Parts: sequence; structure tokens; C-alpha cells
Amino acid sequence: MDSQRLFSHYSLPGGLTLKNRIVMAPMTRCFAADGLVPTEGAQAYYGARADAGLIVTEATLVDPRAQGYPRTPGIFAASQVDAWHRITDVVHARDGLIFCQLWHTGRMAHSHYTGCQPVAPSAVALDGPLPRAPDLRYETPRELTTGEIAELADRFADAARNALRAGFDGVEIHGANGYLIDQFLHQQTNRREDDYGGSPQNRARFPLQVVDAVAAAVGSQRTAIRLSPQAYVNLDHTPGDEAAFDWLLPELGRRQLAYVHVAAFDADQRYDYLGGRPVDYVRHRYPGTVVGCGGFTPARAEAELAQNRMDLVAFGRSFIANPDLVARAHADEALAPYDESMLGSLA
Repeated sequence: MDSQRLFSHYSLPGGLTLKNRIVMAPMTRCFAADGLVPTEGAQAYYGARADAGLIVTEATLVDPRAQGYPRTPGIFAASQVDAWHRITDVVHARDGLIFCQLWHTGRMAHSHYTGCQPVAPSAVALDGPLPRAPDLRYETPRELTTGEIAELADRFADAARNALRAGFDGVEIHGANGYLIDQFLHQQTNRREDDYGGSPQNRARFPLQVVDAVAAAVGSQRTAIRLSPQAYVNLDHTPGDEAAFDWLLPELGRRQLAYVHVAAFDADQRYDYLGGRPVDYVRHRYPGTVVGCGGFTPARAEAELAQNRMDLVAFGRSFIANPDLVARAHADEALAPYDESMLGSLA
């Protein structure tokens, strides 16, 4: 395989230089201990993958009321910051870079974990059992007040400051996969009639408010965001949803972020309302660094980079199966296949 681009250095806005264009995608692992503190095993887990140009952590809670999965880590308490610092120290000792993904699940939170009713743009429930907790079912969320929306933007900013205190090189805002920020962008979950709902600009208001609050806290060039304009999980597409992203992406371009990361389970899946693949849709509307994700092999990643369809390529499940993914790809060796049984191990 000609890996000229995949293993070339890449400089993010602001001067961070990645030693290759391979990104470890964020993946929910549910290995936090009491107090939602990352475990010692996470140090070895992330350290073993520090050959990636950039690691993005598993989704990390900005608020204790945001939890919707068992044992997911937070970044809102001192004990969590201390534990994350031990992880970033290991990654940096191995010449790696690591961003913390900041997360609020919105309507996918549950009172079993939080002790309170979940919150969302509108009181629209998701039907079905909770992931990794099949005995629990989603609850109807409470609609956020405008004051609470502003407070949530502040929680993201506080979490970003904590992330830099923990030694992270930057943060990635989780705006994808049907969680809180994504819920504002899509009409199925956003039925508001105030400044945060209705028009495309209003639906994009909270995402931009979070981006601006985080950028003010840690710098725009240490701030990234993950998006899924295709509405492929945890909510459904409504015609006209794409107009919010048509508005959002150029606005993000004006802010000179570190990157925009396009979430997808299968990067090749096409959507008529986006005119094709989500990553191509974003590429045409966002002028900065674009990260693609969704079942890539190293050879396919190299081909995408060669066509300038993205700047960096994120690998998810294959990084669970192959801690040495970078070395295997560099040697043109086959990757071990991923299996769901691997989710129970931090190897």
C-alpha cells in the first residue's frame, strides 16, 4: 500500500502537529469506576494506542445529570481531572496527542443514573431500552428553559477548562449521534417556538453557543466538534434538517476550529437529502480540517486522503481489536477483525 499521505505529518490550526493522519475515534467503553472516575486500566488502554496522530477519548460527561450509560467517565470533578491527568501523562510520554470528547446525552440520560428527569430541547421521548442497561427504558425529558440552556453552555466550557487542567491537548464537542447538541439541530427532537427552535439559524443557536463558550475558555484552535448531519442513530431525519447544517458549517468555518469530525458507522452510506455521503457534504461546506470516520481500512483511508475528501481518518472498532493498528498499517499487515466480545476488555 502506498501510504504516503496516511503517515505524513499534519498540522492542525494553532500549531499542533500530528505525527500521522490516523485518529483514534471516540468509543464508549463504560470502564469508569465509582464517581465516574477513569480506571487505572484506561491508562494502559490509551497509552497502547498513542502511535495514532491523535486520540479522541470516549465520550466524557460535562455534568452528572447528563449520564445515560453505566460507568461512563466525567470531567466535572477534581477526582476525574486527576485520573485523566494520569492518562494524558502516559499518552504524552509516548509522544502522543489526546483530545477529550465532551458529552451531554440530553433526552438519553436516565434518572436511574442521575436521580432527576432528563432534559432536552423539547419533551420528546426516545422509545426503547437503554443501551447496556436493557432493563431500563427511556424516559420523557423535560424541556429546557432558556436560562438552563445558557447554563449548559457554561458546563461545556467548565469541562473544557478541566480537560486542559488534566493535560489534554484540546477538546472535541460531541454534537453527533442523537445526543443533546444533535437534538437541537433536528426537528424531530426540537419543537421549540423560541430563539432555539424553528428556523435553521435558531436550531443551530445552541451548538454555536457551546462552541463559542468552549472556544472562549480554551481557544478556538483547541476546540473541535463531531457532527452527524445524516441523523443515522437515536433520532430520525425530518425534511429540512439539513438546512440547520447548511447554516452551521460555514459559521464553524469562521471560528477557525481544530477540526470538524463527521460521525458515521459506514462512511460510504449515502443520503439523498445530503446529496451523497455525509463526509462529502461537510467537506463542501466547511473550509477547515475535516476528519472522516466509518469503517475505513488503511488502504481506503489512503485513497480518501489522496482524493482530498478528508484531511484525517478516524478508526474506531479496528482500534479496539488492534492496539498496534498504526504499526500494522505501516507494515502493510492485515488487521485483526473486531468482535463485540472485545468490548469487555481494555487490552
